[in-house]
Amino acid sequence: MEKNLISIVIPCYNEEESIHLFLDEITKVASTMQSVDFEYLFVDDGSADKTLEILKNLEKTDDRVRYISFSRNFGKEAALFAGLEAATGDYVAVMDVDLQDPPGLLPEMYETLTEGDYDCVATRRVNRLGEPRIRSFFARGFYRLINKISETQMVDGARDFRLMKRQMVDAVLTLREYNRFSKGLFNWVGFSTKWIAYENKPRIAGTTKWSFWGLLMYSLEGITAFSVRPLAISSVFGMLFCALSFISIIFLIIRWLIFGDPVDGWASTVTIILFVGGIQLFCTGILGQYMAKSYLEGKRRPVYIIKDSSDKKD
Repeated sequence: MEKNLISIVIPCYNEEESIHLFLDEITKVASTMQSVDFEYLFVDDGSADKTLEILKNLEKTDDRVRYISFSRNFGKEAALFAGLEAATGDYVAVMDVDLQDPPGLLPEMYETLTEGDYDCVATRRVNRLGEPRIRSFFARGFYRLINKISETQMVDGARDFRLMKRQMVDAVLTLREYNRFSKGLFNWVGFSTKWIAYENKPRIAGTTKWSFWGLLMYSLEGITAFSVRPLAISSVFGMLFCALSFISIIFLIIRWLIFGDPVDGWASTVTIILFVGGIQLFCTGILGQYMAKSYLEGKRRPVYIIKDSSDKKD
């Protein structure tokens, strides 16, 4: 009987310290799952360290290892997309190489997909131990906000770590947009998903590549990708201030008719002008974000460019 194949997609960016540790752990788990075969698809996202060199050496010694190397750093979303495109398995998992995604959950995830009616088993953190409080605060705020303004609901604490059936993977690959937010895309395509909760795990080695500013920009990517509500909010602001200005004009006319001289003082006038101007710039910025996304999509540039891979023929 032919075994099912599980493809593990692992994005890497300057992860020379983590790769061997990850491979040791995933190999231990694979040894307990004798009913399936594995392929480990590492996606080198333009690393500047020895990540690619290590992957090339591993590919020579372990026939389960494959790699893709980008021509530059395109970002984790591009790496995920490239990995999903290249994966050949009947089931495809997405994992981080730093072991914050516990490989030990894979047997349970696979069993759930083979014995139940689920198309995907995804993971979420039940806590954020070890994470800076300010980052945790804004992360929770993001999930509350996006779930209020978007029809695509997202689970607080959701990780990219998930195991999917081939049908769901193929559905995700039909979404070929340049501006990608995978947490939302995985939910948008639908399919039945079971969530597994686990305690937050620290990185096994190295340091996170996500800065606070990078995470903030990533959250804005998610908001603009899955909701047009900010545009509606800016329109409401516009109508509100038009109404206030109309009321103010009527008030000034009545005051002039009754008392003669209109309003004294320039401080309040300047304050109001600055406030209204700030609101206008804020709304213009919202509009600009959506126009920028449309501009980038219209260029139809590739999501990533491959420089080297284990499948490349010389």
